[in-house]
Amino acid sequence: MIVYGIPNCNTVKKATDWLKENKIDFEFHDFKKKGITAEKLQEWFNEFGWEKVINKNGLTFKKLSKEEQLKINNPTAVTAYLLNNTSAIKRPIVEREKAVLIGFDADNYKNILG
Repeated sequence: MIVYGIPNCNTVKKATDWLKENKIDFEFHDFKKKGITAEKLQEWFNEFGWEKVINKNGLTFKKLSKEEQLKINNPTAVTAYLLNNTSAIKRPIVEREKAVLIGFDADNYKNILG
């Protein structure tokens, strides 16, 4: 299992704490250190839709001007933006065999990962 995120994100901390408490082993992929590929983003777009992969509620996106935000409105633009601004990816994203989760919800984790 791989948990994608950044270590100082509260939601990522909640997810990794839950996994540790439930004794579920995982590898952590730090976006800041390891980056992400366009291919991986496309996999997540196929799974969730590009609108859900970009975190428009986060500080990284909100720092953009309204004009810049409006230009990030399709998969190609979102891919280019997220490759250069990995902290704007919704997190955590957890991959385990055929299950892929985005965000953290304890009940959802329990049902799918527990």
